[in-house]
Amino acid sequence: MVKVQILTTPDCSGCKVVEKMLDDLKIKYEVIDVVKNPKILEKYPIMTAPGIVINGKLEFFGVPKREDLIKKLK
Repeated sequence: MVKVQILTTPDCSGCKVVEKMLDDLKIKYEVIDVVKNPKILEKYPIMTAPGIVINGKLEFFGVPKREDLIKKLK
């Protein structure tokens, strides 16, 4: 099973886009607010939100193309 985490910031519009993509794909995910949990940035230093971590590896920051996200989820 794929483990997906979305690293977000308050009022992140791109984060909502990624959440909708994952919802449409019926993929479960965990949302982590980097403002409330800044230590996560030591492990995953994202430059822009959202950061998308798949199976413990930072795969994207920003909103990826749907096709690219699907490839990484397989």
